[in-house]
Amino acid sequence: MARSAPTTPVLAALPFIPTHYVEDDVADGRLAGFDWLVFAAGVDIRQLPQDGSVTEEDFYTRYNTEGIPRFFAAAKAAGIKRAAYIGTFYPQVAPEKVETSPYVRSRKLADDAIRAMSDDSFAVCSLNAPFVLGHLPGLEIPHLHYNYLYTKGLMEGVPLWAPEGGTNHITSLSLAEAVQGALEKGEPGRAYLVGDENLTWKAYFEMWCDEVGNPQNLDVRSDEHPLMPDIIMFAGRNATVSYTPEGVEELCYGTHRVRSVIAEVVASFESAQ
Repeated sequence: MARSAPTTPVLAALPFIPTHYVEDDVADGRLAGFDWLVFAAGVDIRQLPQDGSVTEEDFYTRYNTEGIPRFFAAAKAAGIKRAAYIGTFYPQVAPEKVETSPYVRSRKLADDAIRAMSDDSFAVCSLNAPFVLGHLPGLEIPHLHYNYLYTKGLMEGVPLWAPEGGTNHITSLSLAEAVQGALEKGEPGRAYLVGDENLTWKAYFEMWCDEVGNPQNLDVRSDEHPLMPDIIMFAGRNATVSYTPEGVEELCYGTHRVRSVIAEVVASFESAQ
């Protein structure tokens, strides 16, 4: 939903149309002439204003519940034929949170609304993803840098340990392959619960420790983790979210890439030193 062109080299080379999917009138013709749509612009806790100027309910309602379906309606009216929506796994893996979390509820309502638009002229399916791991040269991803510093032991006064529980992870490459599969042959109206590896947080952070050259047998605690505050853990602190990913063969996306991508991310930080 950017209005300024990206400066990361690999992205800057692509054609760019500035727009904001909520604040601009995207039904003005700017979506005409395209065949496919990939939408990954839903908001989460990172965009929520922290100054108290808007409630969670109002913010997520405007930008997810209402804004996303309005954008998809404009895309359909513009003649786009197929669309892939990248959502979140929480409405499917923690459905009880739909009633208690404004964020999870907004994501479910947006997902339901856009998939309901599917018909013979407009095929929409969603890819509800877990934690996504990946990097792009030149693009800063702060939480991955914190993972690197933390597991390398470079965060002074912050002890290394792992929280209880765990979750599913998918790499950005696998998710990109799933997007291509969804656009080419995804079942219209379906919500795919995509993913790759189910890992405990202990196993996940120990992978990082191994790759940064600081192997550890991490203690497991039930406290709030410094890199994973409760505010971002919508399934709940210490929850275990484990499932069999959907669409692996149908959408033709790769699996078992988490460790190799962690190694790539670490290498990128090491080379920048």
